Amino acid sequence: VAAIFSLCQPKMSRAILAASAIRPGPWSTPDPFLFCVYHFDQYPAGNADMGPGRTGNGADFDPSAKYRMYHGGKVPGFPKHPHRGFETITIVLEGVVDHADSLGACGRFGEGDVQWMTAGKGISHSEMFPLRKTDGDNNLRLFQIWLNLPRAQKMSDPHFSMHWADDIPKVNVGNAARVTVYAGEYEGAKGCEPPPASYANKAASDLAVWLIELDKSGSVVLPPAKPGSNRSLYCFTGGVTVGGQQVRQPTVFELDPSASVEVASASDTMNSCLVLQGKPIGEPVAQHGPFVMTTQQEIREAFMDYQKSQFGGWPWKTDSPCHPRAKGRFAKYPDGREDAPK
Repeated sequence: VAAIFSLCQPKMSRAILAASAIRPGPWSTPDPFLFCVYHFDQYPAGNADMGPGRTGNGADFDPSAKYRMYHGGKVPGFPKHPHRGFETITIVLEGVVDHADSLGACGRFGEGDVQWMTAGKGISHSEMFPLRKTDGDNNLRLFQIWLNLPRAQKMSDPHFSMHWADDIPKVNVGNAARVTVYAGEYEGAKGCEPPPASYANKAASDLAVWLIELDKSGSVVLPPAKPGSNRSLYCFTGGVTVGGQQVRQPTVFELDPSASVEVASASDTMNSCLVLQGKPIGEPVAQHGPFVMTTQQEIREAFMDYQKSQFGGWPWKTDSPCHPRAKGRFAKYPDGREDAPK
């Protein structure tokens, strides 16, 4: 732990249980979370296909590159792929994502919007990153968080919901700090309504997903969580002080949930941290790629079910559908309802 802190600092706060450097790629997350990844891609101006003008190789994840194509061809992103047994929370801070799924739902979201999707018994979806701007860069910044489902909910019906940026609570802390409350509650502000089968619906889950943004001299205090919860603080930009310990590089802290802790700016630029918190589900986890169950037999059944049914088929002409360039942010639900930011 000491190796990542600056020298000659005060004794480490009792609120900090462990700390480690954040490396490129997926972040390790505690139960009830399975996975978190932060994408930051500096895409150029888009061409006629809303791509960067080159074709991906199908597995472009180079962390040293300015941008990545991921599994995309002409347009970066993740074409059709299945999920079962968990939920995805996708938070787009900058840029847009085009969604389509096997339920017939689709949408375009970004600029602070959140999509919360329960895979449940099975869903296929695509997540493409169209480069809409033709006269400037198309930066993309997003988190995707995988939240586990308890065994009793793993075969629940799939569910798709969208939360627009202006509807998501933001708490101003003084004049130089903000907390965006995606899930859980912070200082009386309640986050997005979870899908019906979500673990977040259980009051005892103590689930929280918060984004902390600190300008110069800004600070926030994380209040104690419920006993037995896990709490991780991902300081993915560095430049902060946590419980009196200054870090300059991206660092993840495992925090004592019973203790409050101050998170403060330690630089002249804006820095950000993501909080993931929740009571452990405490069940076995069997995972193979996009399927997360509790036994290997259930994983084999997931593969067989997908081969038989494709989780409802695929109602789109291509595995990587993108919406028209001029189309704004919107959501179309399986029942035909449409929604858009006000």
